[in-house]
Amino acid sequence: MANSRITIENLDGIYSVYLSGAVDSVDAPDIEKEIDRKVPDGSSVVVDCEKLERISSAGLRVFLRLKKRTDPFKIINTSVDVYDILQMTGFTDIMDISRAYRTISIDNCPVIGSGAIGIVYRIAPDTIVKIHKRPDSLSEIHRERELSRTAFVLGIPTAIPYDVVRTKDGLYGSVFELLDAKSYAQTLIDHEKTVDEIAEMSVSLLKQLHTTAVPEGKLPHRRDIVLRILDKVGGLLEEDVRLKFRRLLEKMPENRHLLHGDFQIKNVMIQNGESLLIDMDTLCTGDPVFELAAIFNCYCGYSELDHDNPRKFLGISYEETESLWDKIFTLYFDGDEAKMESSLPKIMAVGHLNILDFTMSRHDITEEWRKLQSDCSAAHINELIKQIDSLQIGTY
Repeated sequence: MANSRITIENLDGIYSVYLSGAVDSVDAPDIEKEIDRKVPDGSSVVVDCEKLERISSAGLRVFLRLKKRTDPFKIINTSVDVYDILQMTGFTDIMDISRAYRTISIDNCPVIGSGAIGIVYRIAPDTIVKIHKRPDSLSEIHRERELSRTAFVLGIPTAIPYDVVRTKDGLYGSVFELLDAKSYAQTLIDHEKTVDEIAEMSVSLLKQLHTTAVPEGKLPHRRDIVLRILDKVGGLLEEDVRLKFRRLLEKMPENRHLLHGDFQIKNVMIQNGESLLIDMDTLCTGDPVFELAAIFNCYCGYSELDHDNPRKFLGISYEETESLWDKIFTLYFDGDEAKMESSLPKIMAVGHLNILDFTMSRHDITEEWRKLQSDCSAAHINELIKQIDSLQIGTY
């Protein structure tokens, strides 16, 4: 094998085959013999082509025969040239094949946002990248890209990621073109927009979302997600409250209108006067109560016991987030006091269920704080659910 090199590793029954150089008619027979000797039939195989420079038809036949006798089988980290050959020969239609990801440096790049999932850096004047914190995030990144495309096709203003990249530390991220864009949060911090202006812009975008119908099967239903949350943490509630909460959720009519799922001032950018949604991994469908519950949590609920939380997470004060919630809530219901009075307990009940789930799942807090927050949210839910006979607030 003068022009090629092969290394095979077995980790917990998954065989990784690393190829480098060229796999042509001269080397292919020896490569296949080595694979046949070390990789049993029926094994799980990943062929890593990061260092593979060239492949001939003889090499393609090695791939084809290996796929037939192993399962699952996938090829990763192919160069542009190798991927083009695999695509042209139809291999991408019958095999799981992915291209190599461009490596970028985020050293000294300014951070323009940070959340539980990732950190957003500006890597050029017109380009940002959202780097996910977990190294096994590729599936989440590709899912978010598909969700972004779904929203874009439905007419929702959203930034579409145009590339997937990798950092030197092995983390993955999505690249967006956002020329001179700023988040709603940053415009408040920089005093370029007022709370009133951001509230009006938020409600305009929310109503566009909530009047957009989604074809069946395109997105998950938020009600189903909340039912699973109730199953997970419902034991912390009074039993009659838990049962009533479940009945109310199950009685909600089907609603296929669009929800962002994490609509807050760090997840909306302003570019050339247009609002653009980012962080689309929470996209779903359902009644607006679920969206407004998440907004209530971000601006008020999570800060009830810690008034410093908005400053740490959003960069603005608790007083500003309270005011922002009040204005969004009022504008959303067009100042209709009867609708607001009937909707608020529903929003808060769903919101505190989400807080309960988040609190019980966290690993970065003390048990004392976990108990304090969970007791607080459970008490709210126990009181609120007794006041309501429906969770629906949407009229779209």
